[in-house]
Amino acid sequence: MKTLAVIATFVLTAAVAQAAPQSWRFNCTYYNLDVKGHLSGRQRYSATYTRGLPDDAVRWTDVTMASASGWSDDFGPETKQGFMEGFSYPHADVAAKMTKPDFFRGFPPMAMQQRNLVWDTHMLEGFASKLDLLKPNVTYHAPENADVELSGAGTFRNHDLQLVLTGSSKRNGRDCAVIDYRAMFNTLDVKATGFEMVGRSDYWGQIWVSLATKQIEYATLYEEVFGELTLDGQAKPMTISVVRTGTFEPVGQ
Repeated sequence: MKTLAVIATFVLTAAVAQAAPQSWRFNCTYYNLDVKGHLSGRQRYSATYTRGLPDDAVRWTDVTMASASGWSDDFGPETKQGFMEGFSYPHADVAAKMTKPDFFRGFPPMAMQQRNLVWDTHMLEGFASKLDLLKPNVTYHAPENADVELSGAGTFRNHDLQLVLTGSSKRNGRDCAVIDYRAMFNTLDVKATGFEMVGRSDYWGQIWVSLATKQIEYATLYEEVFGELTLDGQAKPMTISVVRTGTFEPVGQ
């Protein structure tokens, strides 16, 4: 069983106007574990995200999945995720739309990892857009929020979402601000075709934001989900732990 996404509750606003389309590559690896830390497998989901297209559209392309068995085994061949190829939507007002059941029309019910790519990208861009609100080494606490709908697949609640402007650095030759983000002890309740899961999520990471363009030059994502999973026809739930790591960076940099 894989984990599901975390959704930022910020309203995403464009920091600067883009003169031309820009693309990022998102790679996210899932580690499926039991409560003793024994690994049952890894999956890597990758996709290219392009923003700044005509009519303020974004588009997802080159979406793939690859699997591996052990901690150090090479990943097998990449499998194209055809249902997500060319997935596009307007950038404006996406925060309100992406929680609705029909937003991911055409996605298989179990394709939560592919939905995560979309939700997490919105989350990272939302955090980056808050740069002007942050002060060095002062923790910004996002307002508490009600349960967020997961596009008809259950709910997620951020417990205490925090942003901290921790310093500055260079990425891709650009001066950047570095933002730390974290949200611990979040709760989730997932109901999708074939399974149900209740549990807890902790996630954190860093974002490098260009001071000149206000665009993301690099970002990391770490999350652990611990919960009880019940498959259809199963009498008792099983306890699972899923850890995932991700990187988000411009294409061609």
